[in-house]
Amino acid sequence: MKIHNPFRLALVATLGVGLGILLLQSVQTLSTILLYVGTALFIALGLDPVVSWLERHRFPRWAAVLITLVAVLGLFTGLVLIILPVLVDQISALVKEVSEIVSRGTWLDELRTWLHSLLPALKIDEVLENINGWLNDNIDTISESVLGVTFGVVNGLFGAFIVVILTIYFTASTPSLKRSIYQLAPASKRATFVSLGDQITDSVGYYVMGQMSLAVINGVLSLIFLNIISAPFPAVLAVVAFFGSMIPLVGTISGSAVIVLTCLIPGVGSPTTAVIAAVYYLIYMQIEAYVLSPRIMSRAVSVPGGVVVVAALAGGALLGLLGALIAIPVAASVLIIYRQVVIPRMNQL
Repeated sequence: MKIHNPFRLALVATLGVGLGILLLQSVQTLSTILLYVGTALFIALGLDPVVSWLERHRFPRWAAVLITLVAVLGLFTGLVLIILPVLVDQISALVKEVSEIVSRGTWLDELRTWLHSLLPALKIDEVLENINGWLNDNIDTISESVLGVTFGVVNGLFGAFIVVILTIYFTASTPSLKRSIYQLAPASKRATFVSLGDQITDSVGYYVMGQMSLAVINGVLSLIFLNIISAPFPAVLAVVAFFGSMIPLVGTISGSAVIVLTCLIPGVGSPTTAVIAAVYYLIYMQIEAYVLSPRIMSRAVSVPGGVVVVAALAGGALLGLLGALIAIPVAASVLIIYRQVVIPRMNQL
């Protein structure tokens, strides 16, 4: 191919590369805002099935949205008002217990005795010496990390407020937003596009509601069970179980491991309590996997196990906790497009 004007070609290519770099930098700069918008949209799609159910029972759209938002915010506020005082008391008790152990001046000997009873073959003195050396070498880094966590909590509270406002807007305007997006499709293919869009949004909505239901079940049952066995800090551990169940694939396992390890804390827990908790969560995970999850998630698009693992890992690597949460519904949406668009089109060739 003969190039008639090399200078113009090079100029256009340079401008194209520069525009691409500018767009990537803009996306990176706006990543936090895009994260807020994505989170709010994800939650709004999760509330949409409830709003649609109320609409089918002859509630006007504005009333259905208002009832749903008031119920969700009221439930959240009620849980906070009920759990927060208990959490504060139990966290204070935990801090007091740790302070008393440190003030006695024998905490190192107690820790050594406890570790020796659990792991007799462990070289405890070498482990403690290595830990102490690492702490002395990284004290500045630890201080910076604590300060970063403090700023992170403040930013998180601000972000939560923004997400709540956006969620209210998206929940109220979901039909108009969907109609606006559907108008982008050609008229000849709009019906198919609308069908796919409705399936994707319904799948995401049912997934969010299902995951939230599983988290509530695990949190409530954990609170009851941990109080029965007199586990330490049952309200705190129930909250850990709740938020753990919100994370697909590994959340319940991770939350259960934290709970069992907490039951081993000297002075407030015991090995017997930890063993009972471990047995309970092993049984619960089987019930959740084979009884609760198939029934609750029956209306969401099923995703093969291998895809679930890859999607959760990729989402977590890209967007952290939120990425792990939204990875499976995104994978389900891709599967819908693959099954109903790509495969039929390939069969026609």
